[in-house]
Amino acid sequence: MTITIYHNPECGTSRNTLARIRNSGAQPQVIEYLQHPPGKAKLLELIAAMKVPVRDVLRKKTGPYEELGLEDEKWSDDDLVNFMVAHPILMNRPIVVTPLGTRLCRPSEVVLDILPLPQQSEFFKEDGEKVIDKEGNRVHQQ
Repeated sequence: MTITIYHNPECGTSRNTLARIRNSGAQPQVIEYLQHPPGKAKLLELIAAMKVPVRDVLRKKTGPYEELGLEDEKWSDDDLVNFMVAHPILMNRPIVVTPLGTRLCRPSEVVLDILPLPQQSEFFKEDGEKVIDKEGNRVHQQ
């Protein structure tokens, strides 16, 4: 069973997602995409697998987004993908690939929908929020 996470260790959501994968007992392939960008073909493959618009994968809270004027609708999907390839920080994260699907895991709880194995133990996010109980079940927030 292969699980891959396109990860940024500086991102809390990405760290929480990686921790949840490991809490299922899996040891994923971790690709730090800022050092090892996926390239255009792989990025297109990931977007197609997620079945989302290209703009959903574009990270808006970053300098290049504003500097390049990417909010402008004039940019085609191909243009946007090319910008993400040229500036990997524009790729929203984390993206997780498992045998059950590919998802942009924002919020980090999304990863639970595609993990083949259940959570093995209690889990708290970095901010202290409890999301998995002692039996490995999701804690539903009010």
